Amino acid sequence: MASKKPLVIVTRKLPEAVETRMRELFDARLNVDDAPMSAAMLAEAVATADVLVPTITDRIDAKLIAKCGPNLKLIANFGAGVDNIDVKAATDKGITVTNTPGVLTEDTADMTMALILAVPRRLVEGVAAMEDDKFKGWAPNWMLGNRLQGKRLGIVGMGRIGQAVAKRARAFGLQIHYHNRKPVHGDIEQALEATYWDSLDQMLARMDIVSINCPHTPATFHLLSARRLKLMKPSAYIVNTARGEVIDENCMALMLEKGELSGAGLDVFENEPAVNPKLLKAKNVVLLPHMGSATIEGRIDMGEKVIVNIRSFVDGHKPPDRVIPAML
Repeated sequence: MASKKPLVIVTRKLPEAVETRMRELFDARLNVDDAPMSAAMLAEAVATADVLVPTITDRIDAKLIAKCGPNLKLIANFGAGVDNIDVKAATDKGITVTNTPGVLTEDTADMTMALILAVPRRLVEGVAAMEDDKFKGWAPNWMLGNRLQGKRLGIVGMGRIGQAVAKRARAFGLQIHYHNRKPVHGDIEQALEATYWDSLDQMLARMDIVSINCPHTPATFHLLSARRLKLMKPSAYIVNTARGEVIDENCMALMLEKGELSGAGLDVFENEPAVNPKLLKAKNVVLLPHMGSATIEGRIDMGEKVIVNIRSFVDGHKPPDRVIPAML
């Protein structure tokens, strides 16, 4: 007799191919309407599931984990970041947490580079001018932006995505600088012609463009604090495709409004989905709706990683993408 399939509860609608495979392999309870689960619905899910598949918008905190039923032994996050999950609380309760690293690197790096191009060259302003019928012909001083060639790019967080951004940026003639907990391997640093700064303060003060590519953890909350933001040159730009909480968003918005920063390209926000009204009004800011990893291929790859993690765990093996508190 076949063994009972594990009850896998998925909190949001996933790509059809992923959901179909989940139905084949597991007793999968899918979110057909794609409406975010309420706190009560999440509590019911963790009380009954064998495996929970949340996304980055689901808050799996210690209070919710305390409500987990005895059967819940795996939280297979559909996402690379796990700042939405209290991993320590889950681990203390004997629940394994997994994520989906690596598969979104190229997609996120592409979007980061797109913002690095869009903000200094005023691409969105140009589109708006066309839509508003403001284009009356070429003029020497109209829609002037800033050249990328020769500018210094400071990357905060030189992991997979940071390195992928650096490769793209070098092709546009940017000089690569970075701050990380420790220097990357010498071969990587040499290939990228990258300069390491152990002092984030010193790097920020010298950069023309700063790209945020580090995860959100307690240690990186407001890493770019009001004090650090004020170290940056008024001519500098900020690009963030990581997590909004890494930057003191209100301070950044005020500085952009006052001209103390030249511009910003933001795909993430501190209080998503709410966006600071000052950012919405600013003409020197390009805002995107958290779409840095939004490719069909990337979402399917994420789902396949979730499935591999679940199958490995159910078969009695350590999942390949297990997250432990020491990693954060």
